[in-house]
Amino acid sequence: MATLELSIDEDVAVSPVKRTRRLGPLFWAAIAWIILVFAAAGLVGVLPLPSPTDMDMLERRAPASPLHWLGTDGLGRDELARLIYGARISLIVGLCAPMIGVTIGGALGMLAGYFRGRLETLVVGSMDVLLAFPPLILALAVTAYLGQSLLNLTCILGVLGIPAFMRVARAATLTLARREFVIAAQALGATHARILLRELLPNVFLPLVAFFLLGVAVFIVVEGALSFLGLGVPPPISSWGSMIGEGRESLDVAPSLAFIPAITMFLTVLSFNLIGDTLRAFTDPRQGAL
Repeated sequence: MATLELSIDEDVAVSPVKRTRRLGPLFWAAIAWIILVFAAAGLVGVLPLPSPTDMDMLERRAPASPLHWLGTDGLGRDELARLIYGARISLIVGLCAPMIGVTIGGALGMLAGYFRGRLETLVVGSMDVLLAFPPLILALAVTAYLGQSLLNLTCILGVLGIPAFMRVARAATLTLARREFVIAAQALGATHARILLRELLPNVFLPLVAFFLLGVAVFIVVEGALSFLGLGVPPPISSWGSMIGEGRESLDVAPSLAFIPAITMFLTVLSFNLIGDTLRAFTDPRQGAL
């Protein structure tokens, strides 16, 4: 009996503790909000909305009505139409800018983490030089020099995001390069290109995707800040940041002109952060079972 009890105790002590991860209601609420924003931005051409540039000076700062669901701004433009058209700008910048960063930064990070040596020193040093400049100040200076356009804004923010994605890819590659499957591939005579593309890239991809979603939230905020300062997309193109800046002048008369785009941006950024944090927890090996 004593032997049996001892064996049971040993089995209980040795058995690993398994952690079950569940996607909470906040995650699904974030998914639902992002789907709603994408659907509105994608279907803006078929929605029964007036043009966001049509002005009616007789309907300036009009309250919500069946004709204008969210009212009008200081120039009589429909606020709902501007909000949905502004979502397109925020999503274009928020998605395309980190795509530039993850493509270039991810490739440089994998090469630096795999080959090491002088290449790693060169890549890390150049990224440190780029990080030495304050990102927002650099974006302001370059935008003021090159001019205001959606392409310039997206490219500038994409370049500024390269160092962050490079660090994520390099850190993941440094860890994976010492794993058994990489050593086995090298022993079998696999080329460097095959190891990078077939062995390392699928494993580095998931951490980059999780960080990509976090980057989308950051770039939406940066685009909004630049547009708020008047250095984003040129008027009359509507953007959430420019709407907040224009609504600031009417806070005492029509505070909704600033609060509605601000709340919309807040919910969108929060949703991307929640999704990115959840995916990062699933892909981070340090969060795994003991």
